Amino acid sequence: MRAAGQLLACAGLWGFCALACASGLQVSPLSVTLKPGHSADGIWLSNVGANPVRAQIRVYHWTQGNGEEQLTPSQGLVISPPMLSLDPGSKQLIRVIRAGPPPVGAAAVEDAYRISIDELPVAPTGDRTVQFVLRQVLPVFVEPVGTANPVPQLHWSVYSEGGHTSLEVTNSGNAHAQLADISFLTSSNHRIEVAGGLAGYVLPGNTKRWETSQPLDLASGGTFEARINGAAATQILSVAAPKP
Repeated sequence: MRAAGQLLACAGLWGFCALACASGLQVSPLSVTLKPGHSADGIWLSNVGANPVRAQIRVYHWTQGNGEEQLTPSQGLVISPPMLSLDPGSKQLIRVIRAGPPPVGAAAVEDAYRISIDELPVAPTGDRTVQFVLRQVLPVFVEPVGTANPVPQLHWSVYSEGGHTSLEVTNSGNAHAQLADISFLTSSNHRIEVAGGLAGYVLPGNTKRWETSQPLDLASGGTFEARINGAAATQILSVAAPKP
């Protein structure tokens, strides 16, 4: 599953004509963070299109293992209302409510969920218009108790395998890291893109790996650059020589 707010699925239903009904569903904000002292927050769903919109909202507990995203249906968050219908020009506040206590303990880390907002098809009309069903997925983070400002702690490594070079990032902190625009800058200022745009998330205690588009020669030096959690300033990340 992709990062928060991105389109995941688009399926045509009921006929095969050139005309399509574009969705008018908009979501704001694109992520939610629940502080320990707050058990609920909200997101707005708006219909800016010309047709009615119906949507269903579901919750998944979000973990990572072996570099893969793992989503499990969960009741750790309560969504109210879980289904809705929006007329053109209308909007609806959706409550995101934590069902239990936040993570607690000396080693507690941020918990993570994904909210799936699935647009449902409306009743077909006589013109056999193709309807596109959209899915948007938002991350929800539940901060642990006892930490004023949870932060990620990232460790960067480079691996060389079978002539390919990959970048591995491990998060030993107590909060997520959203990585974007990862690139390698050689000592001669030649830039090699590793992952453009939103590259993905590294949850606490987990590792992600990205294969580079071309081998990286670190013998002469160089650095990795990335945006982390939307920080406006690019972070310069020096990396040791590739591991075998």
